Amino acid sequence: MSHRKFERPRHGSLGFLPRKRTKHHHGKIKSFPKDDSSKPPHLTAFMSYKAGMTHIVRDVDRPGSKLHKKEVAEAVSVVEAPPMIVVGFVGYVETPRGLRALTTVWAGHLSEEVKRRFYKAWHKSKQKAFTKYQKRWSEASKADASPMAAEIDRAKKYCQVIRAICHTQVSKVKIGQKKAHIKEI
Repeated sequence: MSHRKFERPRHGSLGFLPRKRTKHHHGKIKSFPKDDSSKPPHLTAFMSYKAGMTHIVRDVDRPGSKLHKKEVAEAVSVVEAPPMIVVGFVGYVETPRGLRALTTVWAGHLSEEVKRRFYKAWHKSKQKAFTKYQKRWSEASKADASPMAAEIDRAKKYCQVIRAICHTQVSKVKIGQKKAHIKEI
């Protein structure tokens, strides 16, 4: 039976286990800021891509510190943030157990980047995502009715929180990826 002769503190925190690369590379919005109905509607998040790192030299403004009014070199991340595109919205109603999604409305036309997100193997698939939804939009616009009017009115009438479904333009970032990242903001 193996055992150690002396006890010793463990190496590293167990909070960081398992020590491997993550399956999902973008963070989760843990909490949205409290809604203030007096302010106009605005977006509360944005997605960007880390392009690399560099360093800067800056003056420290920290009274009482040894470094006060001295220069320090610090590492900084360079972030690339191509414009995001809104492709829909989700309406939520407040319940005693928290928010519940009431309705979702998507745009009439979705780019190929977003549609790729709904497939594991885009090249092998028939690429039929949202074709029936697009057809409904085109039929409604031909009939001079605003498409998805019933869903939009329902959201206006009952929903307390409305969040936009946005996607990144991953083709504008040269990372060799064609599948867009989608986030509710």
